[in-house]
Amino acid sequence: MKQKIWICIGVVLLSACGKLDLNPLSDGSSETWNSNAEEIEMSLNGLYKDAFWPGDQDDWSDDFVYRDVSTAITGATLNGETDFVKTWWVNTYKAIARANNVIFSIGRAADKLSAAQISRYTAEAKFVRACMNARLVSHYGNIIYTETALDIEEAMKLKQEDKTVTMPKIYADFDEAALNLPKTYGASELKRAASGAALAMKARFALQMGDFATAAAAAKACMDQNVYKLHADFSSLFLSKTKNSVETIFGLPRSVALKVTLGDLQNYVPRNAGGWGAKNPSWDLFCAFLCKDGLPIDESPMYDPHKPFQNRDPRCAATIQEFQKPLLGYIYQPHPDSVKVWKESDQKYVENKDTRSVAIFASYNGLVWKKGVDGDWLLNSWTAEPDKIIIRYADVLLIYAEAKIEQNQIDQSVLDAINTVRARAYGVPVTSTTEYPAVTETGQTALRSILRVERRMEFALEGVRYMDIIRWKIAEKVLNTPNYGLLDPADLRTKVVQPGLWFFPQTPDVDENGSANLKPMYEAGLIKQIALRKFDQTRQYLWPIPTSEVLSSGLTQNPNY
Repeated sequence: MKQKIWICIGVVLLSACGKLDLNPLSDGSSETWNSNAEEIEMSLNGLYKDAFWPGDQDDWSDDFVYRDVSTAITGATLNGETDFVKTWWVNTYKAIARANNVIFSIGRAADKLSAAQISRYTAEAKFVRACMNARLVSHYGNIIYTETALDIEEAMKLKQEDKTVTMPKIYADFDEAALNLPKTYGASELKRAASGAALAMKARFALQMGDFATAAAAAKACMDQNVYKLHADFSSLFLSKTKNSVETIFGLPRSVALKVTLGDLQNYVPRNAGGWGAKNPSWDLFCAFLCKDGLPIDESPMYDPHKPFQNRDPRCAATIQEFQKPLLGYIYQPHPDSVKVWKESDQKYVENKDTRSVAIFASYNGLVWKKGVDGDWLLNSWTAEPDKIIIRYADVLLIYAEAKIEQNQIDQSVLDAINTVRARAYGVPVTSTTEYPAVTETGQTALRSILRVERRMEFALEGVRYMDIIRWKIAEKVLNTPNYGLLDPADLRTKVVQPGLWFFPQTPDVDENGSANLKPMYEAGLIKQIALRKFDQTRQYLWPIPTSEVLSSGLTQNPNY
């Protein structure tokens, strides 16, 4: 393993590196490859392989419940042998190696390329290298950093660098990419990384590192390009029919025909429609959505725990399926007495497999996802091809707002950034401040809370929540609480339904981070503990270095692993 991983870092004999069987034409491993524009573009295309762009998972966060199952992160079993810890490390270094090879070898084509082409191709490779190194630093901490092609002996001498040394190098790559990549691409061109993507990803990385001045500046530069804007309709942004949205700053296309698709769909689809209804929004997430007056559920007079979808921010019902509303051809209703539900295609009532009184493995907490769920999932044999959005314009707006708030540089631009995102959710212009709960608060503490809840409402099921709770240092709180759900059907009828307490027996208190305290309902015997989440704050804010690398390559393991 020592030889293999260092070969990855050293970009020598790349076809022998790691586990993935990738197209050798994109390896750039020979002494003559990358000698013309076509070969260089093929090498760059290889850097956009899906395997090189893994995302943080929602089931690592408090937004998610998968029956009584925990993950290595939510079960506090994360270690150097954890599968994704190893896979991310190897594949990310493989991408860095390939990017370095393009940069190192592009001179072979100097007589066939213009100066502009060389700058652009180099910038594109540096963009990928920056994204990969940013991922490593944000998750693993101090890493091996290399910009050159090395032989095995040279690579084995490298040591980890402190992130304060690595960060400026990553910034420099992003800056060169932003300077030399085009702002937009023509209609007939492949939609590769643009300069706005470099600025956006730099802003995200800087925010994760707590470098708020850099994050604000990069986000503002992306905004000032006037290339991106919010998709008109929040709900349709995540469907397969929406391709290459103007909101998508950087993403990867999916294709059923090419077998690059969104997977694991049946776990998200209700049982009536043929799915398993197993992976669901948590009650923690459900309680975080504000009411239409802009207040949390424990403060708003508009909130009724027995009609919990009413009077909520529109993103609530766009993210979590509302009861008594159609989804994939059936009315969705988890009520234990609703043993029959309406099937739209047959215009008749059928057995309701989405209540646990009929199907014991129906959603354990009564909730199922709505965001991105689409009928084409069923038509294409459980495959779907929505764009893989890595960063979108709403994130840049909220990165800018957060970075300014944390510097206590609060002005109208901060409020405008948050309100632009919120107004879109309500389907109104940002200037129509009477038609949505526009943010007017200017105090740092209050705005910090508003921003954090806004991010949670906006980015649920997009893999964003995990790094939010990591960088806010609240994972130790929100992941050391149980996942709660519905009582078993007999007790549910007796203790909740018959007293008129369906769906939520009580209104929970919600803290400044938008996290609900559901424990009182549990102690009253009105809800059930599904799974116990754990988070070890002494170590889990960083991932471990893979064990094989520590043992064979002499790398320093992160604390307490």
